[in-house]
Amino acid sequence: MEDLNVIKLPATEVSEPAEKKTKKRARPPKLDTVDEERKRQKNVKSLSVLGEEDSSVKLLEELVFGAEDELVERLEDEKHTGTGTLLEEDRDEESADSEAEGSTRLLPSRKAAAWVDEDDEREEEVDMKHRFRRELIRGEAESTMTKQKLQQRMRDQFQKSMGGTPSWAAISDRKKKKKKAAEDEEDEDEEDAELLRRTGNFVASSDSLPSGILRMKKCLHANSARPSEDRLTTIQFHPSAQVVMTAGLDQSLSLFQVDGKTNPKIQSIHLDRFPIHRAAFSPDGEMVIATSLKNKMFYLYDMMEGRVTPVHSVRGLNEARVKEFSVCPEGGALLLTGTNGYLHLLTLKTKEVVRSMKINGNVCGVDFSHDGSKVFANSEEGEVYVWDMRSSRCVNRFSDDGCVKGTSIAASRNGRYLACGSQSGVVNIYSQEACLNSNNPKPLKAVMNLLTSATSLKFNPTSEILAIASRAEDEAVKLVHMPSLTVFSNFPVSKRKIVYRASCLDFSPHSGFFSLANNKGHAPLFRLLHYKDF
Repeated sequence: MEDLNVIKLPATEVSEPAEKKTKKRARPPKLDTVDEERKRQKNVKSLSVLGEEDSSVKLLEELVFGAEDELVERLEDEKHTGTGTLLEEDRDEESADSEAEGSTRLLPSRKAAAWVDEDDEREEEVDMKHRFRRELIRGEAESTMTKQKLQQRMRDQFQKSMGGTPSWAAISDRKKKKKKAAEDEEDEDEEDAELLRRTGNFVASSDSLPSGILRMKKCLHANSARPSEDRLTTIQFHPSAQVVMTAGLDQSLSLFQVDGKTNPKIQSIHLDRFPIHRAAFSPDGEMVIATSLKNKMFYLYDMMEGRVTPVHSVRGLNEARVKEFSVCPEGGALLLTGTNGYLHLLTLKTKEVVRSMKINGNVCGVDFSHDGSKVFANSEEGEVYVWDMRSSRCVNRFSDDGCVKGTSIAASRNGRYLACGSQSGVVNIYSQEACLNSNNPKPLKAVMNLLTSATSLKFNPTSEILAIASRAEDEAVKLVHMPSLTVFSNFPVSKRKIVYRASCLDFSPHSGFFSLANNKGHAPLFRLLHYKDF
């Protein structure tokens, strides 16, 4: 009888043992141990010959060719004693790899170059005689230059032209830039103030002027306080004071103080029915001489007394008009240019002609030597005459090389150079010594940058710059660097008319300023930053 309090469980099938349920693995066929042993011995001999027998090779050999019983026994022993040699070797290799990876993480990665060019290491020489690289040469020995040195030379020249490293190339924050800009502005103001305080009769000391780029700054027009109503014919800086004079066809002569910022007017004089063709200071700066176009009369303006004196006639002067003249450096005398090749020496004290000189053809230009002992006269026929002022004798005469018609002449103050302009625009630069001693001197340089007649020539007081101009064309002005006999490339500024047609050029006593008179009635003024004094 069944017990009602017992809960019956569902009947379960009697499962067969797992060992019976799983299919038994088929044993490999029994191998011939004798044959295997023979093969093993053969392989051992071949390995011993090669000298490559070691434990790993034996282990691989046993795995391939059998000996399962020995392998099982060895694995059983290693299970109790620890990991086997293979596992230890693997672990050692893994640890070594991890240490190597750790060390490589600590060291910065160095990428090998993708390409190595042997020509980069070779110092290639560059020909410096090319016309685009001549301005970078500092001596005749530098006919060739390495690429690295050429790059450094161009970098230095660029920084010089920019006045130092450009702001966009300097690594600094904005605050430092603003602070530096404010300090530079204060220093510039102090420098300008110091410049204005140091004007006087003393020689300016400056380093040699670099060629290529002339550091300069455009200032307010010198006569901005009173522009001329007609063409300006004359501009000249006072020999000792910080003053500039302008004169033109509007019958007025004006004096301005030069500061580069406001240039206030000092005085203006109107000469009735007297359009001024040329005006000049006396060597001591106390008097102004002014001539006109068609008058024999000329004016003397005494700046100390403020008196204007007309000179209606000159004793011994048989000329219909007095137009061109030059002031003798020793003072007290004028050299008047007459017609038919005459030159008349006039004393200002007695207002009379003391001697006259004559050349063949008409005189187109006259200039004194630095000491006033010689006079260089250029004729329209292209011949240059050298006169001794003490004896009134012609000491030399030569033809300007390649000149058909002469237009102007200028002598440097250091007594080294003589420049002759021609109608073709070519300006020949000679050595004064050769002009005094040779009948056929060869020019040191022929400046061919002007395309029209070279009507104005002017050396700066240090004889480092020669300004040449033509009044026949706009912007026809060039500045020549005399030590290298090359033209500055940054003047005048291209694509912007400032100069127009220049009829007169002049430098301040110590080359701090450069100005010119143009046909618009203005006198553009430029500050030459290389020179520190007025």
